[in-house]
Amino acid sequence: MTINSVRIYEPVGASTLTSGRNSPKPPPRIWQAIEPPFRGYQPAPSEGYQQSSASTAIVIDNGASLLRAGWSFDKSPRLSFPANVARYRDRKLNRTCSYVGYDAYADATTRGQIRNAFEAGSGVIGNWDVMEGVLDYTFLKLGLDSAEGGITRPVVMTEPVANLGYTRKTMTELLFECYSAPSVAYGIDALFSYKHNKGKSGLIISSSHSSTHLIPVLNSKPIMSSVSRLNWGGHQGAEYLLKLLRLKYPTFPGKLSDTQAEDMVREHCYISQDYENEMKSFLDWSGLEDRDHVIQYPFTEHIAIEKSEEELARVAERKKESGRRLQEQAAKMRLEKLVRKEQELEYYKDLQGRLATQTKKEIKRLLDEDEFKDEAQLDKTIKELEKSVRKARSKDVGGPENPEEEEEQTFPLLDVPDDQLDEAALKQKRHQRLMKSNVEARARAKIEKEQEKARVAKEERLDEERRETDLEGWLEERRTARTALLQKIKDRERLKADLGNRKSLASQMRMKTLANLASDAPGRKRRRGGDDDNFGANDDDWGVYRTVQTGDQSDDDEEEDLGAGLKSIEAQLLKYDPSFTENSTLEAQSDWTKSLVHAFLRGPRPFDPESQKEAHQIHLNVERIRVPEVVFQPAIAGLDQAGLIEIAADIINQRLTSPQDRGTILKDVFLTGGNTLFHGFEERLRRELRAVLPIDAELTVRGAKDPLLDAWKGAAQWTREAGGFEKAKVTREEYLEKGVEYLKEHNYGNSSIAL
Repeated sequence: MTINSVRIYEPVGASTLTSGRNSPKPPPRIWQAIEPPFRGYQPAPSEGYQQSSASTAIVIDNGASLLRAGWSFDKSPRLSFPANVARYRDRKLNRTCSYVGYDAYADATTRGQIRNAFEAGSGVIGNWDVMEGVLDYTFLKLGLDSAEGGITRPVVMTEPVANLGYTRKTMTELLFECYSAPSVAYGIDALFSYKHNKGKSGLIISSSHSSTHLIPVLNSKPIMSSVSRLNWGGHQGAEYLLKLLRLKYPTFPGKLSDTQAEDMVREHCYISQDYENEMKSFLDWSGLEDRDHVIQYPFTEHIAIEKSEEELARVAERKKESGRRLQEQAAKMRLEKLVRKEQELEYYKDLQGRLATQTKKEIKRLLDEDEFKDEAQLDKTIKELEKSVRKARSKDVGGPENPEEEEEQTFPLLDVPDDQLDEAALKQKRHQRLMKSNVEARARAKIEKEQEKARVAKEERLDEERRETDLEGWLEERRTARTALLQKIKDRERLKADLGNRKSLASQMRMKTLANLASDAPGRKRRRGGDDDNFGANDDDWGVYRTVQTGDQSDDDEEEDLGAGLKSIEAQLLKYDPSFTENSTLEAQSDWTKSLVHAFLRGPRPFDPESQKEAHQIHLNVERIRVPEVVFQPAIAGLDQAGLIEIAADIINQRLTSPQDRGTILKDVFLTGGNTLFHGFEERLRRELRAVLPIDAELTVRGAKDPLLDAWKGAAQWTREAGGFEKAKVTREEYLEKGVEYLKEHNYGNSSIAL
């Protein structure tokens, strides 16, 4: 049989609605795991530089997920890429190569060297070498490659809420000193997005890649003292999904990457409108084939080339012929063995006949020649041969089998004193004493067996009487016994699993036992000839072999006893306990069609462990609503913070003291940021926020036109307005005169004008 290895990417199929755990299911719809986001060569849009003037600003939305850059007169950013840089030394070219953005995903070498400018899970820049490489790439792609080495254009850059002073100071120093920027201004991305959507007064909920901020705004001025942050965003959601999947599939053969987790969260997750009830019924078999999303990772399937019917027939004929020859050969060997036994039996009978007429000395010589101790051993050998010959004739030759009924054995020499017997008779007497002990032991065993049968019958009779007099107590005893047996089975399975793990306690105890067997004093060296190995002298020593082989409490007979005992108890419960049904039995619970664990791991279809395709599949079901729910219930992910609704209610009901301001803000609750794009986010926020507000409060919730790009568009719009950017920018002369920490206040920055 020929085996071929083929790299397979399964096509995406269609899905139709079916219900029921045993009803036929259509082929599952399969989503492919995304490849690294390499986009190939992208030409630089350099024509914008020719269209710009000295007053045209470069607008950069410096997000933790993607950096977006363009000119202030553009309608949308010209560049959009992650703030990644991969550097490695090319030995052939003898130079250091740098790949920025999506180019860093070109191959495995570059992907292994990727470094991000931001600290993981935050909007704070932590790697300034990478940030400088990202800015170099940005300015080059925009066509800014002057001979002086400066950019000669103003820069407007977004920053997170409450940005660190050190981070802003370092960025300002980098832009002025390294790129000779004529002027720089900073602003908060959420405020720019609100401006682009024509907001004046309201509550901004900005849920982005690294965090979620709530910013109250009155008359286009943010109230920075009332801003609150929830440390949860798209990055934390992807990390949480990765953690859940690694716990769900601890032996998954594929590699789960951050990029793939972010894509799963973005494409498959949604906000539940009733999380508690939906979670309870999410794994119900009715409709599970639509709720369960299958993610297919690349796999290598072994394909066996099937043989034709003629080839299979020839192979079967060859096997049949080979089996026939083996049977003939075995029959011939058994016949030869039978002939040899008959010859031996004839020889020993002849020897026994000749011994009757010989002297004692001659008898001893003849017995010694055939290696017999005495005549009793010869007689025993003859009986065994006769029995073996009869059995062989009946099986192979078809001759009659006349088993002799077991005669009652007598032991006459036991009553004769030893002084009246010679040496041969004494040996015969000792042999008869041993035979008598065996007969008595068999008799005792027979009596004990009959007593055991009587005891079991008595216990069954008493058990029957107890069941008739106290049914509830009898059922409770059966339930307790069943629970104990299930626990023993679980412990046995756990022990077997632990023995396969060399780091488990069971395996360590096994190795410790082996080490103790090797030496009673491991710290001392054995001297040649000076160590007496007396292992086996005590009967308890042989129990070590069982411990080493299968553990302390595992044996095939014990497994059979546990299984038979459990089935017996479950049969009794099925007969007399109305609350105990077929679905309650262990066999039914092991059935995949009745297993909640199978529905969680493998969906509503059977799982073939031999299939590489199914082994490389991830099933997203409860994770689809569990991951985005953390924004509303952070405790799900172990986050010690209030949820989004609690934070919003605190800002509106506690921090805004004026009822007029509270009513004004409630008329415009604005959603922006990529983490608000989940289906159902706006409806859930509106419904739960309404529950914590006065009944007569007017509430309006709306989302940004483009939650991803509106921050950049708002910043570009701000630079085109008269009096906005010009008053807020810090020029190079002001930087040189007043220092790196100098910052002008404006309505869209972290240092806003007081009301």
